[in-house]
Amino acid sequence: MIDELPAHPEATDPAPFAGPDHPMRKLTRATALGEAWTIDDARRVAEIFDGLASDWAEQHVDTVKAAVVNDALDRGDPPLAGQWLELGSGTGAGTRLLHERSITQVSVDLSPGMLAHAPVGLAPKIRADSSQLPFAADRFDAVLMINMLLFPDEVDRVLQPDGALVWVNTLGDQTPIHLPPDDVARALPGDWRGVASRAGTGLWTVLRRA
Repeated sequence: MIDELPAHPEATDPAPFAGPDHPMRKLTRATALGEAWTIDDARRVAEIFDGLASDWAEQHVDTVKAAVVNDALDRGDPPLAGQWLELGSGTGAGTRLLHERSITQVSVDLSPGMLAHAPVGLAPKIRADSSQLPFAADRFDAVLMINMLLFPDEVDRVLQPDGALVWVNTLGDQTPIHLPPDDVARALPGDWRGVASRAGTGLWTVLRRA
């Protein structure tokens, strides 16, 4: 069960951008439902984001998009003092926000171009495919995913038993890589509960095992 908190006072609806037929939306649902993730999928996604890396790096952290992450950290009650893993860390928008709160983190992305443009010195940067993470089980207190494909079994594996998943879509249901909070909870192995809300132009949920 997910409890819906009141939206942040400054939350706004996103402009139309990506609907349910967007290719990345279809891939998002497929991976969350456990459909096969192939070498070709990984190559194609890496190439897409390699091509976006330079432009994204110049934009840094948009304040409206940052608002949804900060609201999740403020009201979702994740373990800020723990060891965090950010999946799909991109050019470092989330990395910067976690660093501002002195959160210990590891940043992972499939795209070498994204990682090349990410900030240096804020967190270890690891290139990896999130369908097969190079970490031991129960390693992290929290996993942050901002506009990121969900590989439920791997998130479940690396997260400590009392750990939290922080799921963020910065453009809400207009985000190309989007899943509603209830679908995220259903995709994860076992029974998960949490809270969700809206801030900026996005939505967030923080989930823990029931």
